[in-house]
Amino acid sequence: MLLGLFVVFFLAGLVSFGGGYAMIPFIQEEVLHRRHWMDAAQLADVIAVAGMSPGPIAANIAAAVGYQKAGLAGAVVAVTAVVLPSFLVILAAGKLLVRHRGHLLTKSAFYGLRPVVTGMIAWAAFTFAQYAGMTEGATWFALSQFLIFAGSLWALTRLHKHPFSVLILSGLVGAALYG
Repeated sequence: MLLGLFVVFFLAGLVSFGGGYAMIPFIQEEVLHRRHWMDAAQLADVIAVAGMSPGPIAANIAAAVGYQKAGLAGAVVAVTAVVLPSFLVILAAGKLLVRHRGHLLTKSAFYGLRPVVTGMIAWAAFTFAQYAGMTEGATWFALSQFLIFAGSLWALTRLHKHPFSVLILSGLVGAALYG
């Protein structure tokens, strides 16, 4: 199990450019569909808690999945595995990127990666919305969750509210509606 956790989270860290949210589709594929370590509801809960917890979401997801599958050793192995690729790439490529950051080929490559990262984050948001029941027609539950989402997005983008205050208020609204 420890080797499986290491492989999954090392690969997640290695192939997922754009941060923790961009890793979610890869982690979903491995944890849900290939290895069946969790069901969709469990993983959605892990992602929600990981997103609200301090620290990088990828490390938080790795810690939660690793702990559930193999206890403390699993959490340590999964977190080490998910951060190791970034650490190695930064060490190996950091100096080259700084030296060649103004080069046209380097700029072009990063311009090409931006829409891919955006697409991966959008896909993660969409699949998370599916697991949360937000895409299942015009039920009260789906509608109320969409309204919480839309209100949160509006508060963040238009009112420029702090993400922590939006998170707390959304949690209180959820508790009032569903409690």
